[in-house]
Amino acid sequence: MKLSVRVIPNARRTEFSGRREGEVVLRLNAPAVEGKANRAAVEFIAKHFGISRARVTLVTGERTRHKVFELEGVESGEVEAKLGSPLA
Repeated sequence: MKLSVRVIPNARRTEFSGRREGEVVLRLNAPAVEGKANRAAVEFIAKHFGISRARVTLVTGERTRHKVFELEGVESGEVEAKLGSPLA
């Protein structure tokens, strides 16, 4: 399952905070420096969906706020249930 995410670094806390223009908004309590935000995003997404970090891959968006993650072994229904509303 591919998950489109808009990352907002340097937030007060790490959390999913809704949707914007077809992307899930992820606020991260990590700076966008030396890949720290990307690592924090992978770790948070893996923990949130109950999978190992090795099953979360950053497909596109290494240096941008708009990212696509591949969640191996996770179905879209599971994603919708964990995020609380259907994906656009």
